Amino acid sequence: MDFDLCLKAPWIIPVEPRGQVLRDYAVLVRGGRIAAISPQATAPAAAHTVDLPSHVLLPGLVNAHTHAAMTLFRGLADDLPLPQWLHEHIWPAEGRHVNGDFARDGSALAALEMIRGGTTCFADMYFFADETARVASGAGLRAALGLVVIDVPTAWARDPEEYLSRGVALCDKWRHDPLITPLLAPHAPYSVSDETLTRIRVCADELDIALHMHIHETAGEITQSLHTHGMRPLARLDRLGLLHANLMAVHMTQLTADEIALCAERGVSIVHCPESNLKIAAGLCPVTALIAAGIPVALGTDGAASNNDLDMLGEMRTAALLAKGTSGDATAVPAAVALEMATLNGARALGLADDIGSLVVGKSADLIAIDLNAPATQPVYDPLSQIVYAASRDQVTHVWVAGRALMRDRHVLTLDERAIIGRAGAWRDKIRAHDHGGIS
Repeated sequence: MDFDLCLKAPWIIPVEPRGQVLRDYAVLVRGGRIAAISPQATAPAAAHTVDLPSHVLLPGLVNAHTHAAMTLFRGLADDLPLPQWLHEHIWPAEGRHVNGDFARDGSALAALEMIRGGTTCFADMYFFADETARVASGAGLRAALGLVVIDVPTAWARDPEEYLSRGVALCDKWRHDPLITPLLAPHAPYSVSDETLTRIRVCADELDIALHMHIHETAGEITQSLHTHGMRPLARLDRLGLLHANLMAVHMTQLTADEIALCAERGVSIVHCPESNLKIAAGLCPVTALIAAGIPVALGTDGAASNNDLDMLGEMRTAALLAKGTSGDATAVPAAVALEMATLNGARALGLADDIGSLVVGKSADLIAIDLNAPATQPVYDPLSQIVYAASRDQVTHVWVAGRALMRDRHVLTLDERAIIGRAGAWRDKIRAHDHGGIS
């Protein structure tokens, strides 16, 4: 037979073209790639056929910003403003507990959660990225690994020179893995000096890799930059040559009209993390204005320590509702646009849109199936609206990456769920005993 796999469903949402819903079609896979999309009545035979009688097939979700290993800090310090959360809780906890084992076990927990929720690709930013790469590759997930650079010492590196040297080594090690895409990840303008940012720009240009950075996350960041540098962070980054088409600017809650125009002119991609921004009261990304300016907006969950989940279906719904509420326009970010933000725009931001983000012949067979035969998603008038406004991640039943099944009938095939949850519990006991004197 010419095809390895045939997936049949009553609805297929390819994302390209925007808003299209194919009814009673099949996706045919050969060699890990989409070989054909055809009506079920005329679909050719395949070595293996999966019938999905009440499901929607769509591209795997792309989480364009997270800190995977921080799942082990989920719920550690909630209901706090960002500066207090970082300086008094998260950074001290990282100093005490983060090492290679922490990164491995936290990344495994994140991978398990993301597969269960239909995420097939994630952009990460954390220490010990080698461990996250091994976990993701082993689990069959795509990962764009942000190799952190920051001006303060951590368990990962002593100084900017060591951050960069370790990052370059990991880039060389992983850049040929079909599932791993290295990125350079300067933490934020307030935590990286001009000298280091200049070295990062040169390094990224030489390696031809993208940059992944928190920018304009809070009003306090703007005030600090004006006081320290005499200019806003985006102006400073532009002066240093970092505002370009290979920059993924994360959060961007504090933007003027001129800054939006500048980002559009420079081709910057913006990653919107609505639930994390809401939880820490950081502000709201002006999504409708960004879209109107032609800027591609992707979606990220941020880390589970500040969200507190890695649920991209929930993030889609929040992004769509926030855009309507803040703009006063019920037509802002309709369901088709929200889905594009969670799939194709994430792929575009990562430079992977030729390979993932939509169901197009020739692209990688990264797909998910969502079962709409549930009370919350019945009756079905418009499956696209049901996915964005009503479906939950618990309705994701199947996940494939490059044609490989990572989850079948809600059973994750590539990770040991019981062992991963057991190790997460052991880390909780260790962290709680150290940080809270053993008090439950």
